[in-house]
Amino acid sequence: MAALAAALGPSCLSIAASIRVRCGCPARASLDMATKTAVMPAVIVGGGRVGRALQDLGDGRDLLVGRGQPVPADFEGPIFVCTRNDDLEAVLQSTPPSRWKDLIFFQNGMLEPWFESKGLGDADQVLAYFAVAKLGEAPVDGKTDTNPEGLTAAYGKWASAVASRLNSGGLSCKVLEKEAFQKQMLEKLIWISAFMLVGARHQGVTVGTVEKEHRSEVGSLIAELAAAAAEEKGLTFEEGMEERLCAYSRAVAHFPTAVKEFKWRNGWFYALTQKAAAEGRSDPCPLHSAWLKELNVV
Repeated sequence: MAALAAALGPSCLSIAASIRVRCGCPARASLDMATKTAVMPAVIVGGGRVGRALQDLGDGRDLLVGRGQPVPADFEGPIFVCTRNDDLEAVLQSTPPSRWKDLIFFQNGMLEPWFESKGLGDADQVLAYFAVAKLGEAPVDGKTDTNPEGLTAAYGKWASAVASRLNSGGLSCKVLEKEAFQKQMLEKLIWISAFMLVGARHQGVTVGTVEKEHRSEVGSLIAELAAAAAEEKGLTFEEGMEERLCAYSRAVAHFPTAVKEFKWRNGWFYALTQKAAAEGRSDPCPLHSAWLKELNVV
């Protein structure tokens, strides 16, 4: 994990600037303020932990939109969507169609089928590997021993604006092209689907316990889901996926496990199972299917 001091960057900069003003150093204070105002203002939909954290990284010009409130048509710039997946339909309905091209989604899971159903096939997305423990607390970067440079990634029209905002708070963020982003998105989907399912089989233990005590189970499931995703999407993952995902689990070892948001997570892999059955083919995810049935999820 990144040092907490790094994650507290914006607060420390603000304090330092005010001290320099009192000490008669306005030039340096002005430089700090200029750096701060370089963050592009945004509409932020969702006032939860992530939405508030992103607002705190801004310079006061953001517009926070709560549940059910309309997104204005005349506020230029990106629209950060920081709601639960099941609220996405309502967010879209509250956003003028002329502004849909400015939406950038921070949700976990597989959103591609929903994007396609709404004509948003090339939507901007962010894979957020930073953690916000409580509302109002500074985010802490999810850097790992295999990826010390950080895992958070953004894709699309407003990806650079997201990266600049996160970087201003000491958080990492890579700007990726579509194929590279899709691979990382699928890896995170595999992580959450595999670790949550294996953990649920063992009374909801933490992801750290899954990595430490049930490595063989989760490794087998990772390999199975990766092969199915690669076949479905026609891509090849980078070597070492299991180690990368296990390293991330060590970095967020305290996270509890449960199979939830099925439509957006494990449900995508189970849909591949159903598709294969309908076409008379063997199940591409037999272990995944068996464990879902064992837990009465399907």
